[in-house]
Amino acid sequence: MEGESTRQLKVAKELQRHLAEIIRSKGMAAFDGALVTVSGVKISPDLAVARAYLSIFPSSKAPQVMKTIEESSKSLRGELGRIVAKQLRIVPELIFTLDDSLDYVERIDELLKK
Repeated sequence: MEGESTRQLKVAKELQRHLAEIIRSKGMAAFDGALVTVSGVKISPDLAVARAYLSIFPSSKAPQVMKTIEESSKSLRGELGRIVAKQLRIVPELIFTLDDSLDYVERIDELLKK
């Protein structure tokens, strides 16, 4: 978060909230029964590109879910655009990244139990 402006942080938080709502409204069935969470959003200084971090449970379904989300990226951006049109001049391009920090925590937990 180093160097991000207050505006970037506010916009990122709003995008995270709206994206989470859009993805939740699709339902788990759309993602092969996986639970998809938007764990964070970072946005470029010009607000043109937003990187959304997705946490997927169970992680075994992550590759398929990421593929599904990538394929529906344009429609997700369109839905987001309808929601934030009044607040933002341009709807940022969306880049989805898998947030595997939960897997990392799980792995550390397993190692500590040995």
